[in-house]
Amino acid sequence: MDAPGRRRTPLRSQRVAELTRREEASFRSRHRRSQELVERAARHSPGGVPSSFQESPPHPIFVDRGQGSQVWDADGNQYVDFHNGFGVNLVGHGHPRIVEAVSQRVRLGTHFAQPVEDFVVVAEELARRFGLPQWRFTNSGTESTLDAVRLARGFTGRDGLMKVEASYHGHHDSLMVSVEPSPELMGPAQAPNAVPQSAGIPAAVVQLVSVVPFNDLAAAEHAFAARPDQIAAVIVEPAMMNIGIVFPDSGYLAALRELAHRHGALLIFDEVKTGVTLSPGGATERFGVLPDLVCLAKAIGGGLPCGAVGGRADVMAQISDGKVSQMGTFNGNPLTMAASRVTLTEILTPLAYAHFDALGEVLQGGLDRVIEDQDLPFHAVTVGARGGVTYRAERVRNYRDYLETDKDMAYLSWLYQCNRGVLMAPGAEENWTLSVDHREADVQRYVDNFEAMARELRA
Repeated sequence: MDAPGRRRTPLRSQRVAELTRREEASFRSRHRRSQELVERAARHSPGGVPSSFQESPPHPIFVDRGQGSQVWDADGNQYVDFHNGFGVNLVGHGHPRIVEAVSQRVRLGTHFAQPVEDFVVVAEELARRFGLPQWRFTNSGTESTLDAVRLARGFTGRDGLMKVEASYHGHHDSLMVSVEPSPELMGPAQAPNAVPQSAGIPAAVVQLVSVVPFNDLAAAEHAFAARPDQIAAVIVEPAMMNIGIVFPDSGYLAALRELAHRHGALLIFDEVKTGVTLSPGGATERFGVLPDLVCLAKAIGGGLPCGAVGGRADVMAQISDGKVSQMGTFNGNPLTMAASRVTLTEILTPLAYAHFDALGEVLQGGLDRVIEDQDLPFHAVTVGARGGVTYRAERVRNYRDYLETDKDMAYLSWLYQCNRGVLMAPGAEENWTLSVDHREADVQRYVDNFEAMARELRA
């Protein structure tokens, strides 16, 4: 985990701007075909991309193919993939067991809207890993959190929700609230405003949401007191993954569960990003706190669209009792279940997690050394297959701390890595996901690029 160092010497903003201009020019010269495709796509798709998350300056990179830990873009540039589809490809690209399982399944039929045996095996494995007995499947993290919210509301008979400021829980109205709100709108730290993420979200829906800072039990207590007997659930990323990686304070998650239960509410863990990436049982296992409901997606599907919601038997019984509706034509799709079964039972073994830990040690040690040697106001965070560099010397505990990170520096780092063969997810959060196919040479390349950038910053 992270161990921020002493107070550091600030960077020269002029030097950061100078290097950024150079790296942007290099980026554009290396991605001419991608630029052409963006312009062509923009004629029929907003922003020239299928999802707004894929928009990033200078322009999106069109990917052609991937194999193992590597991807190639439309211009033929090769990268070590630290992006991994926003954390989906923990198994790497084109893993032979995934290819075999999906290929066999395709020949037997791709969709029936009826259960297949693999679904049973996957549910059993998730129950074993996460300690929650009942599971239903979805096709994305958005669907998983949507279903969890409905279950919580049905179980408690309440409409209100509590969420953490800056956590993203998918693109449904109920939770598109205070997702990185602008400072002029976010309100006081102890009682943040509920701010819609975009136009198109009804004000009545926003008013049902109480927003609290991460790692702040007093604020959560205040929010419960302000809406007695109204809040159905607290939904939280047990480790925040939308503003870099932010760990819970010791005891925070257990205390939040106790607080929720004391006020008659449920605790929902959004483990769409942390699930099976931090440990076999995700953050639930890593931090030793069992929620009432857990939401999964991304890495559990072996590269295919997959989500799941698991929970206590009494909460999930609302579905079988006919009280709460949970459905979807593609839920438990045969291709997805085949890939998920292989992912969970054959690929993400104890050896895989030992491998992630070993690679994390290389990254943490190398980055800490460079940060110390060059006196940089940054710190590195690693946990399981996840990690990143936070462009702030001090530990980040919540969104308002994150606002103090150096976004210009984060952008430069993204450009610098990309131009030297490491593909990162875009954005100031600078968050990576490794795969079972990554090797020490792959992660060392990231460290070497980071060191070269550091030396140029201090030149």
